[in-house]
Amino acid sequence: MEALKTLAVRRLPKLCQWISTEAAADLPARARSASCRSGLQAFAVALNKRLADDAARKNSNLIFSPVSVYAALSLVAAGGRGRTLSEMLGVLGAPSRDDLAGSVSALAEQALADRSQTGGPQLNFACGVWHDETRTLKPAYIDAVVKEYRAQTCAADFHRKPKEAAKQINEWVEESTNKLITDIIDHKTLTKAVDLVLANAIYFKGKWHHPFDKKDTKDDKFHRLDGSTVDVPFMRHSRSQRIACHDGFKVLQLPYKQDRPLPGQPQALYTMCVFLPDARDGLSRLTDRIASDLDFLGNHLPRGNVEVGDFRLPKFKLDFNTRLNGVLRGLGIIEAFKLGKADFSDMVADDGLHRSLALGEVIHKAVIEVNEEGTEAAAVTACFMFGSAGCRRPVLVDFVADHPFAFFVREELSGAILFAGHVLDPSTPKE
Repeated sequence: MEALKTLAVRRLPKLCQWISTEAAADLPARARSASCRSGLQAFAVALNKRLADDAARKNSNLIFSPVSVYAALSLVAAGGRGRTLSEMLGVLGAPSRDDLAGSVSALAEQALADRSQTGGPQLNFACGVWHDETRTLKPAYIDAVVKEYRAQTCAADFHRKPKEAAKQINEWVEESTNKLITDIIDHKTLTKAVDLVLANAIYFKGKWHHPFDKKDTKDDKFHRLDGSTVDVPFMRHSRSQRIACHDGFKVLQLPYKQDRPLPGQPQALYTMCVFLPDARDGLSRLTDRIASDLDFLGNHLPRGNVEVGDFRLPKFKLDFNTRLNGVLRGLGIIEAFKLGKADFSDMVADDGLHRSLALGEVIHKAVIEVNEEGTEAAAVTACFMFGSAGCRRPVLVDFVADHPFAFFVREELSGAILFAGHVLDPSTPKE
């Protein structure tokens, strides 16, 4: 991970993880530099490597949104200080909170802006911050998350009315993901320890630039890692495709139908890139190669169209739900999870009880469906901030001098003892 961080600083990663080299040249400099500074690409490949390894061990599919996880953690970092903030900025690849906020804001304005009104993909990118009624957000924190992250902030009664609070958050999730994801939280999760919930939701629906014909879709065998096969529907195409052939793998780039931006609006191009290893058991090795170089994805995208012979791409529908605590600790976010050591004092106001905050749970849900028409996908990341019980009322210590005791009269600065003695019976003076 340290190598990735170093590369992220020394070599500004390109936005071409998502778009073609030609399209990147057309993007405004602000969008490119913001994406580079954010360290999103370094974070994405590192997170992908760890989640992919975990999924492979479980022999399960994987779908997640690096942007959603990144944005949710950025909301957390916006309230961090000291070493807690430094660790988070290091993992997120940003030199400062302001730079991090500016990068996410630029992404929201450019790459994540809705394009459906001008013929492009439908996109929704939303952030939310819910806090228990007993914890007041600091004005500076509210200003930052509302202005830079366009987040909504809401008070909720987590501790006395957890069902109502969970319902409020889940309704926001359902609306933000166009009902692809209906919940991220169960009311039982809102224990007395949870003081804040910070969340990001992203929704995408794009149609292929060249849709597949449903009548060409036919079942065929898909080979699993364990050597077994399963029959699944494969989409087929006879027209030329954007494909690049490399040592040990091929890359397919399928463009989505693009929007027609109004004058003065930035252009954005959306594609799905499929990295296919030549060997049936080669995915793990290819994942390692992708994680080893921040520019790997961009450097291996197709440069143009080629004629195809046998072209088959399976239809698929995946969902994923995971707890990211262990993965994030592995990436370097350590102190943020330690109650009593984590410093999120820029997030909530001091209520007189000096209650601290720590990152308690990070939950991620994602779904995707790829078919003949295009792609629909959504993801939600929720960060649960745990609060200490506060400084409880101090224990009162009794001091009853009803038995013999010693005493000293001393000068405190010099430490000189002026008088010393003991009292055995204070009732009468003794000769």
